Amino acid sequence: MGRWRTKEQLRELTISLCEYASVTGSQEEIGIMEFVDYQLKSLPYFGKYSDHLQTHYTNDGRKYISALVKSKRKTKRTLIILGHLDVVDVEDFGEWKHLAFRPRELTEQMLEQKHQLPADVQHDLKDGEWLFGRGVMDMKAGVALCMSMIERAADGVFDGNLLMLAVPDEEANSTGMRAAAQTLLDLAGEHDLTYRLAWNTEPVFSGFPGDQNLYVYKGSLGKLLPGFYCYGEEAHVAEPFSGINGNFMTSYLNDAIELNPDLTERTGSQKTPPPTSLLQKDLKGGYSVQIPHTAVTLFNLMTMKKPMQEVTVQLFKLAERAADRLVKAYVERERTFAQIHDYEPQKKQIRVLTYEDLWAHAVSQVGEEEVKRHVSFTQANESRLDDREMTIQMVHHIATLCKDLAPMIVLFYAPPFYPAVASGQDPLVERVAQIVKREAAKVQQVDVLDVPYFPGLSDLSYTQLPERKESLQSLIKNMPLWNITYHLPLEAMEKLDLPVINFGPLGRDAHSWTERLQVSYSFEHLPAVMEKGIHEVFK
Repeated sequence: MGRWRTKEQLRELTISLCEYASVTGSQEEIGIMEFVDYQLKSLPYFGKYSDHLQTHYTNDGRKYISALVKSKRKTKRTLIILGHLDVVDVEDFGEWKHLAFRPRELTEQMLEQKHQLPADVQHDLKDGEWLFGRGVMDMKAGVALCMSMIERAADGVFDGNLLMLAVPDEEANSTGMRAAAQTLLDLAGEHDLTYRLAWNTEPVFSGFPGDQNLYVYKGSLGKLLPGFYCYGEEAHVAEPFSGINGNFMTSYLNDAIELNPDLTERTGSQKTPPPTSLLQKDLKGGYSVQIPHTAVTLFNLMTMKKPMQEVTVQLFKLAERAADRLVKAYVERERTFAQIHDYEPQKKQIRVLTYEDLWAHAVSQVGEEEVKRHVSFTQANESRLDDREMTIQMVHHIATLCKDLAPMIVLFYAPPFYPAVASGQDPLVERVAQIVKREAAKVQQVDVLDVPYFPGLSDLSYTQLPERKESLQSLIKNMPLWNITYHLPLEAMEKLDLPVINFGPLGRDAHSWTERLQVSYSFEHLPAVMEKGIHEVFK
């Protein structure tokens, strides 16, 4: 019968995975990898070929797993199936957060207090086919399916090699997958493998409220984190027109960029979400009656095909227009105030520059060694900060060497960077997509559509390099942490150059306290659909 073949077996495996509170960066994110390794070791295949199941390590000490099953028929053809095992935190569960990692108990609690739930959740509860809990949808069910496919491969079901990759940290920086890119190349050389496709088992996401369709994704959206550092002018609150408030500056940038449709892209029927602010704050250390003259804002920006240089130019021009509007508003308000005191307002100018420009000016002022010293000092003394906060502090410290440029707005990029990848024109991806669409439609009796890009972020971004390294210079030179604490395996990605597809379980409300998985489709029908798709890969 096997260990992970039936609906109930896969349900129990997913529950066991969910009982690890593997929030990104936690100890249990390491523990769950040890559990997966332990479970896979129980397969007789890995008792015979123990070196085909390996634990690898990221630079920060986390673990990821590779499990290779070679076909009984000698072949180089290899399919990579992958998934991540970290999850976001559970603060959104409120009083139920103690049950967030207990899918059985949480589902029972949902049933007992269903009157407290949104209408669409109550509707799903009626048919008894949904399992609730953090990670059931995103994406421990997908990893359970990968383990099921590995078991089938070990039983000789496929005429090709199957390589499973289970990684950490997808929800934050994709540290696991960035490390695994080189590992995939090493494994290919060691075992004489030719990779045909990378298949991610991230879940199907709803395209709109009430959406009942299933989707096959032939790529994955890209992601940037552009930031704007604002350096105004100090002033006492009693003399606000003798300075410029950093918060006032960021407000105009937010107005220029938040939900701006000009910063979206469209491919066929799919459109990227507009940019939205992920952080906005001043950098004042504590309360005082000095205006906060430094502030920062950071945006999430999704991409498809737009070149990096074009994105940078577009953001720079938006910042210039925001600066012009800001100056105009400032002058008008000061002119109104000046009517009482009968004085002529001074002209204001706000410079807009990139981090690359800022660095060059700082070097011209104090020399490259002194600028690098500031970078090292920041890195050493702010080591507790994550990559976003570290980036902000680095820009801030270098800007203090360039006070002669103030007031100024500095465009920079913070980690992580996810390149947009797409394989819609690849013949193999098209064949596999058609098969899984047809088979899934049969069992679920709903429309199954293919779309160019997975709408959430995924680790597939590190299996290709759509833009050559040279064309990424506007990102590299404006990301302060590039090759300091943040690294991308650009050469490995370029060598891998894999076609990609994403097709996985059906769920609702990822990253929400109502996250849930449709069990019958995901564990009764989907495994057979995946199996047929895998057979197509090896034809």
